[in-house]
Amino acid sequence: MSTRCLRPGCPGSYLPDGYCDECGRRAPAAGSTTGPESTGGATGTGPVAASTGTGPIGTSTGTGPIGTSTGTGPVGTSTGTGPVGTSTGTGPVGTSTGTGRGAAPTGTGRASVPTGTGRASVPAAAVGVGPGVGPGGRAPAGHGSVPGQPAGPTGHAALSTGQRPGPASTGQGPASTGQGPASTGTGWGSTPSGIGTMPSRGTSNSGSRSSTRSRSASRGGLGAGLVDIARVPLRDPATAVMAEPKVAESRRFCVSCEKPVGRGREDRPGRAEGFCPHCGTQFSFVPRLGPGDVINRRYEILGALAYGGLGWIYLARDRNVSDTVSDRWVVLKGLINTSDEDAMASAVAERRFLVELDHPNIVKIHDFVEHPDPRTGIPVGYIVMEYVGGQSLRDMLLARRRDTGQRALPLPEVIAYGVEILPALDYLHDRNLLFCDFKPDNVIHAEEQLKLIDLGAVRHVDDSTSAIFGTPGYQAPEVGTLGPSVASDIYTVGRALAVLSLDFRGFSTTYANRLPEPADTPLFTAEMSYHRLLRRATHPDPDRRFQSAGEMSEQLLGVLREVLSAADGVPRPAVSRQFTPERRAFGTEAGEVGRAVAGRAWGAGGGVPPGAIAPAPPVVAAALPLPQVDVLDPGAGFLASLGATDPAELVRQLTAAPVRSVEVALRLARARIEGGDLAGAAADLDRLAAADPFDWRVDWYRGLAALTANRPAEARVAFDAVYDVLPGEPAARLALAVSAECTGDREMATRLYDRVWRVDHGYLSAAFGLARIRFLVGDRAGALAVLDQVPDSSSQHVAAQVAAVRASLPGLTAGTTGPDDLLRASARLERLGLDVERQTRLTIEVLEVALAWVRNRSTPASGARLLGHELSERGLRLGLERAYRTLAQLSRDPELRIALVDHANAVRPRTLV
Repeated sequence: MSTRCLRPGCPGSYLPDGYCDECGRRAPAAGSTTGPESTGGATGTGPVAASTGTGPIGTSTGTGPIGTSTGTGPVGTSTGTGPVGTSTGTGPVGTSTGTGRGAAPTGTGRASVPTGTGRASVPAAAVGVGPGVGPGGRAPAGHGSVPGQPAGPTGHAALSTGQRPGPASTGQGPASTGQGPASTGTGWGSTPSGIGTMPSRGTSNSGSRSSTRSRSASRGGLGAGLVDIARVPLRDPATAVMAEPKVAESRRFCVSCEKPVGRGREDRPGRAEGFCPHCGTQFSFVPRLGPGDVINRRYEILGALAYGGLGWIYLARDRNVSDTVSDRWVVLKGLINTSDEDAMASAVAERRFLVELDHPNIVKIHDFVEHPDPRTGIPVGYIVMEYVGGQSLRDMLLARRRDTGQRALPLPEVIAYGVEILPALDYLHDRNLLFCDFKPDNVIHAEEQLKLIDLGAVRHVDDSTSAIFGTPGYQAPEVGTLGPSVASDIYTVGRALAVLSLDFRGFSTTYANRLPEPADTPLFTAEMSYHRLLRRATHPDPDRRFQSAGEMSEQLLGVLREVLSAADGVPRPAVSRQFTPERRAFGTEAGEVGRAVAGRAWGAGGGVPPGAIAPAPPVVAAALPLPQVDVLDPGAGFLASLGATDPAELVRQLTAAPVRSVEVALRLARARIEGGDLAGAAADLDRLAAADPFDWRVDWYRGLAALTANRPAEARVAFDAVYDVLPGEPAARLALAVSAECTGDREMATRLYDRVWRVDHGYLSAAFGLARIRFLVGDRAGALAVLDQVPDSSSQHVAAQVAAVRASLPGLTAGTTGPDDLLRASARLERLGLDVERQTRLTIEVLEVALAWVRNRSTPASGARLLGHELSERGLRLGLERAYRTLAQLSRDPELRIALVDHANAVRPRTLV
């Protein structure tokens, strides 16, 4: 039985000779407590093992059941203890402390210098990785990139090399803080685990970085396991080699002037080698390597696989690992032309900072080797990377067009691909690296995993000199003037999703810098949230795009849940990182049984039942969810200590708060709204918007203020803006739905209520809103279906059933088919088990409607009984008389008791005296 490779992220197993069949690393010696990548001076105790190292920068040690790391030295000290991991750093550079929920700290062969995500914090700012994206969609102070600061790994002079037991992490959690003029969070080898993100300009922290996936692991599918996609079998490498490696003439361009070269004339084919007739630059589209060539006495070339953006790609056999039983295949990628300085520089850069990358969704770079050009003798560099034998997303799209005639992949699959691959970009961004050329061609689906390949265009964030590579139709429009950024990478992902999910003809020409209009795109009309997500990802203004891959992934996953639940009706709820649950269900009046004399207004009189009109906007404002408090905000602790509930007292305390912060200002605005000081709240929100015009929380509170002022049209504008920023959040759709309903737009309200309810049955207001509108437009069956979906465990289950009883009653005339609706309503009522007073009041409503129905019929319903009474005018009148007298006996209000007795006398059957 084979043994799984211990190297983090490697899906391979050890061969009999002791080497991994995937990464080629040797298995650790028996009894060793270090992982396959630990070297020199590593020791460990405890189940997880510890690492010890010494050197000029610091020392790292670890003990305990989960692991403890301690570093000392002139730069600082990092310490982690406890069952979930605590890191502390002190020294001249600053102090960093973090307590996390993730695994314990582990060494990485780097010194224990307190480093973080390659971004230094600003002075006196809190630093750490919180539980998710900052509620404002922007990271708090302390997470921005500071020019000139080192990225990712620092302190390479250290001799410490610790164990790396899989996806362990350090110091991740909401309690993480940092102090000092140059203090940062956790180090390169201790990237945060969990699933939170804290986006900022040019940085992100997605917890997906630390997860590992194995081809042998049990998986429900891609996209967080929500989408089952057929496994793409690994292709036999021998069948992938090109029989006749040629570059199509349509793809031959000069590397210097970018004009066509090697083109045929008349019946003569173009030259594969020669000189550009325009600028004189030499070109060659002939592979330098052929079958049987051996590179560096290790890699035996099998043949050419493809011609990529930076040159020929070859398949080779690693003779150091392969044996007579199995082969380890690798891929070598060379340069287009040794005279092309940009291409050469790109390959060298790829070797320099990509070999250390280790992420399950990024192709692994094993080595960098040189081999002389057979024609010139000049050494040519080759990147050696793992062989990924699946299909690119582009090939899958082309195959679908060829086999089915459909020009797009299924939307759930496309979104799942995005959710799966965005953590890989987030991983690169955390290391100050930009991918630059994301497109479907560069993503391989192999078995149950996606791999990001072709890293030739990757560059550092602060690189302002090397050549920029990109693809028309995918590259962001500002790259030519501002250069690439995290936001431009986000743009390429949005464009790739659009190409895969739409019949996107002209995406590189007519629509090179824009999306097609919804009127011309049925998918956008059907899937509003997906359309808004693409609009934000590809916004012309980089500041209005998602500011991290983790942030986009979070919203994309929310959209995926919505799309899937809309298709099959199965709820897929998830805890929101942006919003609290709704504070209370609103619009539930249809399920309430009040103290008024029920039935006379709408049952007998033909009116509408309680709760059949839109809820009052001020009531909605007090019930909608609220933005989550950013735990890294300097005022978060003060806000948690507030005990007052009176708005006036809260305003007093918040005005005198010991710390001024965004969260304190937002809480003050909310207190003013709840206290009726809408002018003061508007002034507070205007000041916040001036400081950060991209904070969606300002729009949310503006929407609540507008509802409180009974101005639903203004609220709709504000909530629509929030929906643009957070298209994956059900709370945003709920707020926009009720605003649309209050402005009379029932069609939009119905669509949004339906999407919210389908994905999450925790939003009870959506169920009542959807039922309410369906009832008013005559769809009683649809209203009942929604109300029946409110689960038995819900606090509003009885209210939903009461509403269902009422929804069964109106509209009954002599033209209906029979008493079935009445009988079903009475059966519902009898099953509810209400107290005597509410049961009696609801009985009166049912009997009043039944009496009106019977009086409109030419012939009585023979033999039927309703709530124990004969379904005839006399029987129903007797039932109503008894019910009114029962209510009169239960009432303590003398005037109401008299009114009830009068009703009983008025409704009873006429008798002879």
